[in-house]
Amino acid sequence: MAARISGVAEPRRPTPRTPGEAPIGGLDGEGPTWLQIRRALARPIVSGQWPPGTKLPAEIELARHFGASRMTVNKAIQNLVAQRLVRRTPKVGTIVAQCPQERPVFEIWDIADLVEQMGGGYSFRLLEREPASAAAQLEEIGVAPRTAVLWIRCLHLSHGKPFQLEERLVNVEAAPGILRQKLDKSGPGAWLLAHVPWTDAQHRITAQAAPKSIAKLLGVPPGTACLVVERRTWNRSTPVTLARLWHAGSQHSLVGHFSPGH
Repeated sequence: MAARISGVAEPRRPTPRTPGEAPIGGLDGEGPTWLQIRRALARPIVSGQWPPGTKLPAEIELARHFGASRMTVNKAIQNLVAQRLVRRTPKVGTIVAQCPQERPVFEIWDIADLVEQMGGGYSFRLLEREPASAAAQLEEIGVAPRTAVLWIRCLHLSHGKPFQLEERLVNVEAAPGILRQKLDKSGPGAWLLAHVPWTDAQHRITAQAAPKSIAKLLGVPPGTACLVVERRTWNRSTPVTLARLWHAGSQHSLVGHFSPGH
């Protein structure tokens, strides 16, 4: 059965899977209409309410639901396709994409989804959240002096054990809604993915020995080899976020798939 709008199910058609229904929310009033629609569609995907295989309503139905043009709805869906949250299949429609257990190197992934796809039980712990005012921090994320930036340090756990330590700088001017998020039950990554557009990303992957402070948080001996992913995102030329993600070396892997000429 497909996702539904305002309690009215979409006419049944053959689809790859038949997951349960999940209603579609409304616009939140923040930013361009296409971006509000994108967020409304992304939320149930990121949260898992719409599992892989869920069929989205047709564009004309979504346009009617949101009070927008089909062109605006199409722009929102194309953005979801570009971020690999959905796929478009001829004669079937728009389908929530599969979430592989191994994440491609250049994909922007949600850590809670990753833990659960690997069979773990996800939990979260916020360690630090404060304005970043040090010149070195502003320079690191690439913004001008006196730009409002939020510093976040949090721990993602699998079955109660440290899985990933996240250290993140967020440009508040690019993501103003972040200040209204408590971030006490889930990390900033999922919220940023669902609410803040990005056009470019860069991943830098290194192997580093865990300093004493990092090792303590990850529950490993100092000097343990760690896989460190440094991820930067931009919305055109504006820096959005810089995240440094620490993983004990035996707990994480990244996969890249390439074709000749790409």
